Amino acid sequence: MIRRAVSQLLKFPRRRFLELSLLAVVSGLTSCASVPEIGGMMDRGGTSGRRIEVDLTDQKATLLHHGKVVAVSPISSGREGKTTPTGRYSVIQKSPNHRSTLYGNYVRNGKVVKENVDIRKGGRPPGSKFQGTPMPYFLRFSGAYGLHAGNVPGYPASAGCVRLPPRHAKRFYNAVKVGTPVVVRR
Repeated sequence: MIRRAVSQLLKFPRRRFLELSLLAVVSGLTSCASVPEIGGMMDRGGTSGRRIEVDLTDQKATLLHHGKVVAVSPISSGREGKTTPTGRYSVIQKSPNHRSTLYGNYVRNGKVVKENVDIRKGGRPPGSKFQGTPMPYFLRFSGAYGLHAGNVPGYPASAGCVRLPPRHAKRFYNAVKVGTPVVVRR
């Protein structure tokens, strides 16, 4: 098999061989090597052997499969006064179309009456209903805390959850199951 591959390569004119070699090297250097993506390997087989590690200092989340990095995502964790808890946890709930039960807007007749509210503070305007902030691909790991899709400005800005860009949140969500370990550290 190797001899056949070598003989096929030798049939190429030398210039074409060098062009293909250079293309292979450039492709390797410009690939997503610095930010691995979940490829087909993550879509096949079970979800055992996986874990999520969240680094609050570096503002990144890493998905590992049997100890090997398969995905890295930027995050936005809890801002000052609303810190993300550190420790060892596991995914205790998965909810693809989750909405916050604490943060959101008061809405009346389809229109926002009061925005960016914490239902534990202040009152509800008469005739309005609370509409929680969307938290797609929610992976709860402790109490009200979880990983989910959201705004990732490049610094801690959430109310304590770990936000990921939507495409990364979806991939992490699809790659794990309830019980998957989650480690959050500074």
